[in-house]
Amino acid sequence: MAEAGGSEEAAAWAPDSWRSKPAKQLVTYPDEDALNSTLTELSRLPPLVSVKEIESLREQLAEVAAGARFALQGGDCAERFEDCQEDAIRKKLRIMLQMSLVLTWGARIPTVRVARMAGQFAKPRSKEKEMVGEELVHTFRGDNINGFDVKDRTPDPARMLKGYFHSAATLLAAKSLIADGFADIHDAAHWNLGFVADSSKREQYEKLVEDVADAISFAHTCGVTGGDRLGVVDLYVCHEGMALPYEQSLTRQAPDGKWYNRGAQFIWIGDRTRQLDGAHVEYFRGLANPIGIKVGPTMAPEDLVPLIRALWPDPEGTPGKITLITRYGAGKVSSLLPKHIAAVQESGLKPVWICDPCHGNTTTSESGYKTRDFDMVLAEVTKAFEVHDRMGSVFGGVHIELTGENVTECVGGPENLMDSDLPMRYTTYCDPRLNYAQSMEMAFLLAKLIARSKKKRAPQARAPAAAPSSPLRPAKRARQEAGAAAGL
Repeated sequence: MAEAGGSEEAAAWAPDSWRSKPAKQLVTYPDEDALNSTLTELSRLPPLVSVKEIESLREQLAEVAAGARFALQGGDCAERFEDCQEDAIRKKLRIMLQMSLVLTWGARIPTVRVARMAGQFAKPRSKEKEMVGEELVHTFRGDNINGFDVKDRTPDPARMLKGYFHSAATLLAAKSLIADGFADIHDAAHWNLGFVADSSKREQYEKLVEDVADAISFAHTCGVTGGDRLGVVDLYVCHEGMALPYEQSLTRQAPDGKWYNRGAQFIWIGDRTRQLDGAHVEYFRGLANPIGIKVGPTMAPEDLVPLIRALWPDPEGTPGKITLITRYGAGKVSSLLPKHIAAVQESGLKPVWICDPCHGNTTTSESGYKTRDFDMVLAEVTKAFEVHDRMGSVFGGVHIELTGENVTECVGGPENLMDSDLPMRYTTYCDPRLNYAQSMEMAFLLAKLIARSKKKRAPQARAPAAAPSSPLRPAKRARQEAGAAAGL
């Protein structure tokens, strides 16, 4: 691991050194020869993302840690091979773009979008096997490992190859959409999905895109343009780096000696696999990618800093390297988050702090569906903001399981979904996701929380007043607002 400065421990690292450590959440494949053949083929295939993209994301995350950007991580709990279709990919991109537009414009802060897509095909599970009817079968762990159908639950290594090609196809489709102008901010008014007409936020959203379009139009009139930045956006993807054989196969060494996971720009360690002496930490510590650590209620404050240091040997030279993704549950944030922040502040380290308000607020409804209450999700975000503000820490972003589809998986929100509504459009294979209307509602509320937090951190820097719709807006403001829009 070149970053670590050439220590003996770092020099001993290799993409496969994790195999000497105890591993959790890894499956056993019945055919070892088939597994080895698959991994050999994967290691020969081209990488999915570039080193330049990885480094660009790390630099932007360093700005998030400093409070100059806000990170939006979002997407499916677990992707499905069958969703590798242009329309589904378009909707995933659209919800991320719309939310980032709301955040950037409403809170006056550039947004970093990192989509849970093009690789989120594997999931950790609490039990290796489960009862389905009267049959004991392997738990469904994502399309990269086994199938959702009861007859397809045996882990199959060939699925990793399918996962690679579905990831590649997803990235190609997404980049093609962007190249064709799908993300052009000039067309923001056309980003609406049909069912936004029933959302209580429709009027606010239409006013927002009207103001954005007005600012850009006036800037162009004054001869100020954003160049290509108004027509394209950065596309970063992420997934949980759980299936280590797959991750190892996509790990490549750059000419400067650094090792990168080339399957995604950003990967994270789950709350179940962050053991300091475990296989996942051993694998992650050798990567030059920016990486995340899920931090839950079972993380002792005294264990957090040693874990960060094990994964971040050169904090001065690699800002933006570590992102802490907290996931406590709304009822535990106020008691647990301050202890973790205090431990990190005492160490002098400056990681990115992101809140995952979904996983700690998962319940089972009366009808038997796994669900989340929108109000509880919002409560965790709100309380996390309050704690960070009180302790002088930077709340850097959110990590949300969401979809651009009009599903009925989480209760509450602008449509006031009830327990009885869940069966209507409950399509997730794993955890429930916020639907389009709930995600947009969250974006509007987040923009207000971010703006309020910025005022508390820097009282002297007041957020600019809402821009008037008059074409007589000063050119300076037009340039500033068009620039903020271009930072999407």
